Amino acid sequence: MIHSLLSEADIKAFQTDGVVLIKDLFSGFVETLRKGIDRNMQDPGPYASENLIAGETGRFFDDYCNWTRISEFKDVVAQSPASAVAADLMRSDRVQMFHDHVLVKEPGTSKQTPWHQDGPYYFVDGIQNVSFWSPLDPVTNASLRCVAGSHKWVKPVLPTRWLAEDSFYPNKDDYMAVPDPDQEGMDIREWEMEPGDAVAFNFGILHGARGNESSNRRRAFSLRLLGDDARYTERPGRTSPPFPGHDMKKGQKLREDWFPTIYQR
Repeated sequence: MIHSLLSEADIKAFQTDGVVLIKDLFSGFVETLRKGIDRNMQDPGPYASENLIAGETGRFFDDYCNWTRISEFKDVVAQSPASAVAADLMRSDRVQMFHDHVLVKEPGTSKQTPWHQDGPYYFVDGIQNVSFWSPLDPVTNASLRCVAGSHKWVKPVLPTRWLAEDSFYPNKDDYMAVPDPDQEGMDIREWEMEPGDAVAFNFGILHGARGNESSNRRRAFSLRLLGDDARYTERPGRTSPPFPGHDMKKGQKLREDWFPTIYQR
């Protein structure tokens, strides 16, 4: 029996297209997440970034891997339906926590979120994975944009540093160049969303977002979750997040003390 927030069509869309909208996934936790983001911005973690360069307006803050120290995020991981919904979408018996991610674009922020796939930055191999991206403010033009089917491309997209725009790893010939989905007429999915709605997408989905030219904040909370086939893999450089000192070997399941199982059928 699938979760009440989902239909069989949602699961099929996720499996085929790699991306689907889930209404109200975090609707009971919007205020909790807003408080958590306020706390995160007042007390950033070691990976916090300000993603603007000279001449760009606004503020684009992001941070990740804070769920074990920010109680509001921990409560959402434990109490929201996200893990059960993830299990259905991934067709997995087990869901493992990978990391949380906060992205805040203040009003008038010109900086776009560059087109990218999350998978190449991660030390995770496997197709059973899902990211939930949920706005905590109504969004129209600053919504997430995802290229349907891009998780099935033969080559991954080159991971780059968002500010320097150079290659994240030395083996750039193993990747395809970052495309321009608008110019190339790709199947871009995006939705006007209410606080607590969520876009569910595979780690291999090419995605990005426009700047926030509105007069409203655009706070977004993401969860990155793993399924049955997730295994540690090696990359030719420091991954993002790096998780230093993890001591895992290629082919191993991710260690439970760092990446706990949060749902089991």
